[in-house]
Amino acid sequence: MDTDEHKIELIMSLRAQGIRDTRVLEAIEKVPRENFLPDSVRPMAYADQALPIECGQTISQPFIVAYMTEKLQLTDLTKVLEVGTGSGYQTAVLSYLCRRVYTIERYRTLAKAAEKRLAALNRRNVTAMIGDGTMGWPAKGTTFERIIVTACAPAGRIPPALFDQLAEGGRMLIPVEFSADRQVLQLIERTETGFERQSLLPVRFVPLLEGIARAE
Repeated sequence: MDTDEHKIELIMSLRAQGIRDTRVLEAIEKVPRENFLPDSVRPMAYADQALPIECGQTISQPFIVAYMTEKLQLTDLTKVLEVGTGSGYQTAVLSYLCRRVYTIERYRTLAKAAEKRLAALNRRNVTAMIGDGTMGWPAKGTTFERIIVTACAPAGRIPPALFDQLAEGGRMLIPVEFSADRQVLQLIERTETGFERQSLLPVRFVPLLEGIARAE
């Protein structure tokens, strides 16, 4: 079976699991997931599972990528903050669906590799930086209509900066740890009077850590 057939099977699987937004499915179809993987796991590029990448991190399961992206409810005018660039795969998917993606990665190795991959795909609406994602985007006063976090907030503590940078009417998707063996994906919406939270489904993500990683 060739790559295109594997990709078609994946799209059909995502549909069967409830992903209905055709724009999201089309974006996933456009992005060559194999380009975002180490050689050792490339043959598994279109398996619906998380896979290991450099620096002890992972590339998320395609269903989770599709699900989180769909829940963001993106438009061509949306400005998105992504915390945790990782391989750049989620970034690439987002880039097909919104006006601009601002993405932060704490590992220099991952950030540089992701930028090269995104450039090779001619994704020009991505602004990337190496930094501490728990602090959000460093430009003072910046807010985003959408925030997506691809690492788990430990002990239920979502960084205050992410609340501050979520615009009124905005949506944030973030995995939250409730116990050592329980993480839940949460949708947080900012209203005129505060924040509303909704728990969506159990997930498994690497922890959201402060600072820039010392190791490359």
